[in-house]
Amino acid sequence: MQFTAVHQEGLTYHTADGFTAVGGVAHAFSTRMGGVSEGIFSSLNLGVNRGDDPEHVRENYRRFCAALGVQPERLVFSRQVHADGVRTVTCADIGKGLDRAIDYEADALMTDIPGIVLAVFTADCLPVLLYDPVRRAVAAVHAGWRGTALDIAGRAVARMGEVYGSDPADILAAVGPCIDKCCFETGADVPNAMTEAIGSAALPYIASQPAGKFHVDLKGINTCMLKRAGLQAAHISVSDACTSCRPDEFWSHRVTQGERGSQAAVIALEGSA
Repeated sequence: MQFTAVHQEGLTYHTADGFTAVGGVAHAFSTRMGGVSEGIFSSLNLGVNRGDDPEHVRENYRRFCAALGVQPERLVFSRQVHADGVRTVTCADIGKGLDRAIDYEADALMTDIPGIVLAVFTADCLPVLLYDPVRRAVAAVHAGWRGTALDIAGRAVARMGEVYGSDPADILAAVGPCIDKCCFETGADVPNAMTEAIGSAALPYIASQPAGKFHVDLKGINTCMLKRAGLQAAHISVSDACTSCRPDEFWSHRVTQGERGSQAAVIALEGSA
């Protein structure tokens, strides 16, 4: 198995076996199970701007972070805009999102400071976590189809090299739960964007359907892009979970037609700054 479902104190979350084997990092891909939110947000909603009761969301974070052994007051969020911005997170950003206003836009966050907890949010889009155990740096990436076409994951790898001196061959990647190829039906705009980005390398991940529709494999395309960025195939763990197929376990924007909470993918270097 490349991913493991962890059941702890009423919560369920997923971890990447490759990260766990190397150690030195706390990480998780949340599900919708184990929180206190009610109604359409039941139960572990981690989205702060979905319309849920703020106190419920805060309690959800308290439970989630306690299970992971990280501090909720050290979380850092971003205003995600489906682009290719990568923010270098410092101590000045601690608390932005849950306790403080977010004053930047980015679809990827990275840091080399232990104890800072990076978080990105999804509900069909693809979360990718990156971990360099050599240079001790991490990143969290939100890759919708637009961000994928802009190679946001590869951009994060490149920025880790520029800022922290990371060698892509050392970086581990965890490609998390998202809407999978079985359910991600699109028009021609999505496959056209993928082939524009990486040419014929995208074709194995695109399947034609009747009436001018296509099924697109975001996990496969992002895995391909990570390899092109220099990651070793053996260092890339890929979840087999489809958020659209399993709406009882995951938030799916398509299944709920937008009436939903959000998953969070989080990562933090262990230790203290």
